[in-house]
Amino acid sequence: MSLETTINEHLKKAMLAKDEKGLRALRAIKAAILLAKTAEGAGEGMTEDAELKLLQKLVKQRKDSIEIFEQQKRDDLAVKEKEEVEVIEQFLPKQLSTEEIKQVVAQIIQQTGVSTMSGLGQVMGIATKQLAGKADGKAISAIVKELLTVNG
Repeated sequence: MSLETTINEHLKKAMLAKDEKGLRALRAIKAAILLAKTAEGAGEGMTEDAELKLLQKLVKQRKDSIEIFEQQKRDDLAVKEKEEVEVIEQFLPKQLSTEEIKQVVAQIIQQTGVSTMSGLGQVMGIATKQLAGKADGKAISAIVKELLTVNG
């Protein structure tokens, strides 16, 4: 079942349940899917990988907004964004813990033989591909830098 079909079903349930936060987030996902499908050069349907990237982008946008709202002491807006993140994350695969990310990154560093910060790009390239959808890019980057600093 495609993400769009799943979202539409959840949207109907949220409408019947009068779930405001769910409706807000689901409508945002639906709008993003429609934009992606009608974008210049878009194919017939979206691949599962493209759907995953779309959801990750939506979560990242909201987390960035939360950070800004909290700096500006706008807790009311930050709460709404957090609620939407919770709903969107239901459609993403389970995120790996910091320890699990460290294990994968350490394995990549060992396989590539990179031991200094000059190989950061090489390790990041492999790590982001392997951990796509399972870990946040910022978390991966921080762990790669940490491990390369310790090793180097």
